[in-house]
Amino acid sequence: MPVELGVWRVDHGLQAVLHQPMANEKKLEDLIEANIAVVAPHLMVIGRQVQTSYGKYVDLLAIDRAGNLAIIELKRDMTPRDVVAQVLDYGSWVIGLQSDQIASIWGNYVEKYRPSDKGMSLDQAFCKRFGLKEMLDELNTEHELIIVASALDDSTERIVEYLAGYHGININAVFFRMFKDGDREYLTRAWLRDPTEDASDSPDAPANSHWNGEYYVSYAGENREWHEAQKYGFIAGGGGTWYSNTLQMLSPGNRVWVNIPGTGYVGVGEVTGLRVPVDDFTFDENGYTKKITDTDAVIATRTKYAESPENAEYLVPVKWIETVPVANAIKEKGFFGNQNTVARPTSPKWVHTVARLKERFQID
Repeated sequence: MPVELGVWRVDHGLQAVLHQPMANEKKLEDLIEANIAVVAPHLMVIGRQVQTSYGKYVDLLAIDRAGNLAIIELKRDMTPRDVVAQVLDYGSWVIGLQSDQIASIWGNYVEKYRPSDKGMSLDQAFCKRFGLKEMLDELNTEHELIIVASALDDSTERIVEYLAGYHGININAVFFRMFKDGDREYLTRAWLRDPTEDASDSPDAPANSHWNGEYYVSYAGENREWHEAQKYGFIAGGGGTWYSNTLQMLSPGNRVWVNIPGTGYVGVGEVTGLRVPVDDFTFDENGYTKKITDTDAVIATRTKYAESPENAEYLVPVKWIETVPVANAIKEKGFFGNQNTVARPTSPKWVHTVARLKERFQID
């Protein structure tokens, strides 16, 4: 069923905060474009009102740290059938975009909507936003579709769930409502489907979807050095619950394949413990247990749980089976990439990726 949101004040007894219909969805588009984190903190806006090759306009176009594009389309006054058909149509156009076209879209966006960033290339903006040292070689290998609505109806929910659960399409809907309390306005948000959850984790996943039992891990970001992960035996994520929550999917005995976006796969290992904050992560050295925060590791400078549980860096201990230095990272065209720190992919691309990595790492 569609999510129904209510807001109450509790400081002077229970008082309902009134729902205020949004005057127009352009205001919502303005809010999202100004701070994309209200929709998805893993994205960066690269285009607004982007004209397709057949004359239609995509409301917002974004990119994630794996180089994949996201179409964000407002429902406006369209019927459920029309809005879903439109976002699928946009997806069929976006999947064909090449790197030079994406860079051109960014250039147009900066010129029209972000003059303060004039002269900043897509490469520079991307690396700054995601804490990477260089732009990815391959962009737009996959894409996601996001429908934004100020009201979510049964029909839209059924269609989105059907496309995602039974056809494996990366589509979701996010529902916003405005509330007014005196001279203050509040915006609430609810997702139809958990945006950090891979389709294979859904109880509604199609019976013929197949997960090969191998976990994907993305290891990237500022102050995360791969040689430290090798030395101390961990994978990590933080800077927000979007990046750290998926680490909770891992349990001792799980096997993980680690990818550095834009660089390649650098290791495969077996999880030996559960997620812990960086404050509490320990490792063995010459028979002694030590805390990583007592070392000079760069990872130890990340946000601590004591400072901010939500933004803290979290680590999962791993016993490495095989690793390579960053300079020898394994990268091939067609390899799987994902914005989530941890994922359980079911796509054929993941099956292919793991098979090739087993050959390259020479393991069973």
